[in-house]
Amino acid sequence: MINFVGAGPGAADLITVRGKELLEQADIIIYAGSLVNPELLKYAKESCEIYNSASMTLEEVAETMIRGEREQKNIVRLHTGDPAIYGAIREQMDILDEHGIEYKVCPGVSSLFGTAAALKAEYTLPDVSQSVIVTRMAGRTPVPEKESIESFAAHHATMVVFLSTGMLGELSKRLIDGGYEPETPAAIVYKATWQDEKVVRTTVKDLEKSAKENNITKTALITIGDFLGSKYDRSKLYDHSFSHEFRAAKETERS
Repeated sequence: MINFVGAGPGAADLITVRGKELLEQADIIIYAGSLVNPELLKYAKESCEIYNSASMTLEEVAETMIRGEREQKNIVRLHTGDPAIYGAIREQMDILDEHGIEYKVCPGVSSLFGTAAALKAEYTLPDVSQSVIVTRMAGRTPVPEKESIESFAAHHATMVVFLSTGMLGELSKRLIDGGYEPETPAAIVYKATWQDEKVVRTTVKDLEKSAKENNITKTALITIGDFLGSKYDRSKLYDHSFSHEFRAAKETERS
């Protein structure tokens, strides 16, 4: 069996229980070495074959999985965060489908959520934002034209931008062109949940400046929006005057 496993946002103990068990049982592990915490490899047994996919092509990764399956070995393809977000797993699955090889996916904690934890923030605050836009800047890999930063910025929803730390000047310009005020709160979170995690709170207009001042050039997520501010409404779910299936409304005023 081949298992695609989400490694979590960084800290080795933030992998899921199932993911850890799959690593312990694996005969072959192919891990995304440029992003996955190598501490996770300590869960592997001594006889496990370990491959760093950072230096491998898609075909080389696929051939390693296919060969392992022919040898009836347990194989783990270890991706950073959750493999469903920028994990490039569909192309691997398609190749396995062509060869009639079965596989499963074990989800992981995305750095999207590790970043929120580092910020001690809630992305979906009442009367501020009830939507989270997850996107990235176009670089060597393009982004569909209809998914431009400007078009997303027009919604003023919470935004989390992946894979764009080296383009923060352009990101700021596009966010402002799309409708964000220059002073809109923003944050740069470097290596969320890792031991060398760094949180930099800033504004949309100062993203590039703040990154330079803190020597952050990669491996960071950018968050934008008023969820980082101090104003919001309390949730209706726990409001004394709000009834729902499990609780009747109360007349007493909240303190």
